Amino acid sequence: MHSIKVTAISVTCLSLMLVTSLEVARKYRISQSTTATKQAVQEGSEGRSKDGLHGTLEGSMQDRQTKPATGSVPKEFTTTETPGEFGSKVPLSVADIGASESSTRDTSTENNNVLETKVLEVEHFTGFELNFQDGETTALGTVEKGEATTLASVEEKPQRQPHIVFVLADDYGHSDIGYRGSWIRTPVLDRLAAEGVKLENYYVQPICTPTRSQLLSGRYQIRTGLQHSILYAGQPNGLPLDSPTLADKLKESGYSTHMVGKWHLGFFKREYMPHYRGFDTFYGKCCLTRGDLTPFMVSSVHTSLAIYVRYKETTFFCTFKVSNISIFSLVCPHQPLFLYLSYQAVHGPLQVPHSYRVPYRHIKDKTRRTYAGMVSAMDEGVGNLTDALKAAGLWDNTVFVFSSDNGGRVGKGASNYPLRGEKRSLWEGGVKSIGFVGGGRVKRRGAVSRELMHVSDWFPTLVTLAGGGLNGTKLLDGVDQWQAINEGKAGNRRVLLHNIDTLHKRRGVAQFNMTFDTSIRAALRVGDLKLITGDPDHGNWLPPPESDVKKTKDWDSKGTKNLWLFNITADPYERADLSFQRRADVMRMLAILKDFQESAVEPRFPNLDPRAFPTGGGAAWGPWL
Repeated sequence: MHSIKVTAISVTCLSLMLVTSLEVARKYRISQSTTATKQAVQEGSEGRSKDGLHGTLEGSMQDRQTKPATGSVPKEFTTTETPGEFGSKVPLSVADIGASESSTRDTSTENNNVLETKVLEVEHFTGFELNFQDGETTALGTVEKGEATTLASVEEKPQRQPHIVFVLADDYGHSDIGYRGSWIRTPVLDRLAAEGVKLENYYVQPICTPTRSQLLSGRYQIRTGLQHSILYAGQPNGLPLDSPTLADKLKESGYSTHMVGKWHLGFFKREYMPHYRGFDTFYGKCCLTRGDLTPFMVSSVHTSLAIYVRYKETTFFCTFKVSNISIFSLVCPHQPLFLYLSYQAVHGPLQVPHSYRVPYRHIKDKTRRTYAGMVSAMDEGVGNLTDALKAAGLWDNTVFVFSSDNGGRVGKGASNYPLRGEKRSLWEGGVKSIGFVGGGRVKRRGAVSRELMHVSDWFPTLVTLAGGGLNGTKLLDGVDQWQAINEGKAGNRRVLLHNIDTLHKRRGVAQFNMTFDTSIRAALRVGDLKLITGDPDHGNWLPPPESDVKKTKDWDSKGTKNLWLFNITADPYERADLSFQRRADVMRMLAILKDFQESAVEPRFPNLDPRAFPTGGGAAWGPWL
């Protein structure tokens, strides 16, 4: 048995949000929920085959054996226990600092799982101790009291497969990074990008869920029914179960797979949650919610440990710093690691400790100033992560990927300028992302790739890099781009479908017969050309508040124009519409859109299910079906 003892990770509130300041040693109320299950994973797999919406996912999940969770609690802590049910409405268990009474839990006997809730009084949280046997997590161990421990070195054995670490920022503005001339300080990201390969023709989706779905499935959202909007907390919907995820495929190749952060791909049934989608462990939250409560869950295929934290937009910091890294309690010396760190930063609510705002006192706009501090805190967290990889001897065999999930939201402090548009839009400011690849396994140094690349490409790229196969997946839209990244060769992508959303409000009327309806919201890239139809959302050029440049407005939200064509290579800021001059190209690209539309599945955007909503003063979100 290998035991690794480490301290907490420095990330945002969606990562390891267990400490609320840099130096305080306060009392926390922590709900440590552990599940001793029998045949839980098998039942989850059978549940998929019974699901009328999706097919069965065959793979490693069916082969896993569930073991009872073990662990210890220090004697000096007072422990109380109450039974419960996985997926029931779980009361708040991490109360505000200084609270004295624990909440109660609704109980049920309908589920075979037995859920224990342990409430611990903790003087100073320093970390987890996790034990590993035969490469599997068998315990989420102790919360300790006392001085912070140091990161234990993990002996790295020579191996062919690289460790893969994928960091996904949330709502990070395209221009808000140091190497693009931003006032915002990002020394860690700048250094990592300079030591690796910057992706300067790299695209994601304009909002959260679609980017995450395409990253983990390798498939356009027209294949998965997620064409419209995001997944809201009360919707009985999720990434379909009919094709394996990136984590599933890496697990097939022998990887230890772990996720920290924002899931946002459905949780209405437990088989849609991360530990049923290929991840050995998950710490984060399943949805984007507003209100007093947001859930943070720790779970694995063997245990379910849930931590629920009060969420108050005006009082609860969204970005924190603690001294060391705990994620490497998940590292097994005999397996390559896949870590998916999906930040909520720098998404709203905009909250960061004062010390991170101080360097930006020259920015008069409070929103922009707070956002800048959040970026710096995220940058620091990435530095802690990479430092820990190096200290553990893993960095030289690591492929490190950094990306945002969409363009920045200008009203929440971000800047995509001089690109046009912002988050939610099909303009470049909504879909063109910061992206780079680093780590010791990347051959090129200080390189720039201008090959067209999309977030869906990571699926085949990383699976192939890991030595895995793509058989067993449904039609993939992503292409393998490793040679373009690592060797500087020509990329494998020429066509990129940004989206077709038939549920979005139409704009104007169809301009042509017998081809794609231009009133439908859609966008397509073919080589240098980009075609936009329907309502792409606000299309202004919006410089940051600290800039002397004035806003340029060229968008009529009530207008009927619904067709644009740009040469993105020659005109990256989308100022010269070519749709009248180049009608032949317009018609050719509309025909391609029509072909994509004919192969699309119907979009799924169900109404909110009232059964999903937490009830009572202390309830929090969880699976409800």
